[in-house]
Amino acid sequence: MELNLANPIVFFDLETTGINIVKDRVVEISVLKVMPNGKEEQKTIRVNPGMHIPEEASKVHGIYDEDVKDCPTFKGIAKELAKYIEGCDLGGFNSNRFDIPLLAEEFLRAEVDFDMSKRKFVDVQTIFHKMEQRTLSAAYRFYCDKNLEDAHTAAADTMATYEVLKAQLDRYGDQLENNVDFLSKFSSQNRNVDFAGFIVLNDKGEEVFNFGKNKGMSVAKVLREQLGYYDWMLKSEFPLYTKKVLTQIKLRESGHLK
Repeated sequence: MELNLANPIVFFDLETTGINIVKDRVVEISVLKVMPNGKEEQKTIRVNPGMHIPEEASKVHGIYDEDVKDCPTFKGIAKELAKYIEGCDLGGFNSNRFDIPLLAEEFLRAEVDFDMSKRKFVDVQTIFHKMEQRTLSAAYRFYCDKNLEDAHTAAADTMATYEVLKAQLDRYGDQLENNVDFLSKFSSQNRNVDFAGFIVLNDKGEEVFNFGKNKGMSVAKVLREQLGYYDWMLKSEFPLYTKKVLTQIKLRESGHLK
């Protein structure tokens, strides 16, 4: 089944130096843009992360320091990439919990204010886990009856993710709606305000902390009553996007952000 799209959707996959959203960096990004008319465009870009790629990461994706030493940094491609995916929704495999938060961090580090809040996000892994509980290779075999060659290369994983989503729509046509708005909501496992899930919405739609001693407490209330908490979070190793959201809430509550 082909996707029913109101906007273009970009499926993407990141290969990185590790799995720490705050500390690790992109070494390869592959994007597959699917237009509402079904036209597909794919490109893959190697990125110099500006740091050593640990051996354990290289063994997974096959990219070593020597492979990216002459490649552009993420800052060097950030503006062009942001322009390419402007106006597009985003899709991936485990993307809501890893790829999207890390991409948001990279954009902020590159000083490109790409507004993620305007996107809808379709996480094919979440749909898969709600339906079948498997991995991407197993999902590809299960839904598409194919073996995933070159697994853990960004281009192969990106194309496989797109094919799996279309096959999911075929298989679960009576349960899944063929539109990105539904798929985005269905593939969301939480109500995150920031991508990493440190701040979420409660049942009343209020922003609350989702970690530590203030878990479940109103962010606005904590910022009012615990005067050092904001500074502590800014100085600690939280994602840049989390700090950006926290600052927006603080400014809004103080009346400086309308």
